[in-house]
Amino acid sequence: MIKKLQSKPFSLVLSGGGALGIAELGVIHDLEEEGLLPQEIIGTSMGSIIGSCLAIGMKEKKIYSLFVEFSNIFNWVKFSFSGNAIIKNEKIESILDDIFHDLKIRETKIPLKIISTNILSGNVKVFSSDDDVKIKDAILASMAIPGIFEEKCIDGVIYCDGFLCENLGLNQAVYDDILAVDVLGRNSFQTQMPKSFFKTSNILEMFEKSMRILIYNQTRAILHNSTKNIHLIEPNTKKYKTYHFHKYQELRELGLGLLRIKRDDIIADI
Repeated sequence: MIKKLQSKPFSLVLSGGGALGIAELGVIHDLEEEGLLPQEIIGTSMGSIIGSCLAIGMKEKKIYSLFVEFSNIFNWVKFSFSGNAIIKNEKIESILDDIFHDLKIRETKIPLKIISTNILSGNVKVFSSDDDVKIKDAILASMAIPGIFEEKCIDGVIYCDGFLCENLGLNQAVYDDILAVDVLGRNSFQTQMPKSFFKTSNILEMFEKSMRILIYNQTRAILHNSTKNIHLIEPNTKKYKTYHFHKYQELRELGLGLLRIKRDDIIADI
């Protein structure tokens, strides 16, 4: 697969998945080791954060250090007692401002696309160089999980998390060759039922399991209908939760080495 990526321009597509997205850094680390640079980057939710950092020229080591710094969720979470979500964007927006300042999507070193959802129409929105939008605003729109993070209003339109439409933005790639990292793929959910003594724990486990399966089936349908040459990497994230930011080291290691592995259960050339 590495030889294929060396010989042709390719799109890098990064999925959403909360803390699970840290596994994408392991793959990016290996891309840097091989001297491989995508010609465009497409990200949803957490993938939009990592992809945006990469698009402005930030190296994987620096991106990883940001996750180490903010592994304590109380460094960026501020609870809200009004509105439609339980977490306000105030602290997150401040962090994004420190990273991206007022840079716009059209100003990145590598062409960037960020996927979000128009929460009123249900339509996908792809922020790109065609939009006069700041990177930080597009990210806030892409990561706004309904009911969890505040929705983002841009030019009078209300946006929420891109996973509602396209958690793995394969449809948005312009190149025939795509390297896609999906942390909510077939290796992201357990194949057995939850067995905790506490019913509440089982209910929460069932809800998250259901969401992962829902997103997986969304992506599988896109894969089935795609005619592009997709190199798919699906890190084994089933043992981790989307809020496990404190397990940043373990999560990053899940992505290391997968670029070089040929086994069908890890990498599939679709």
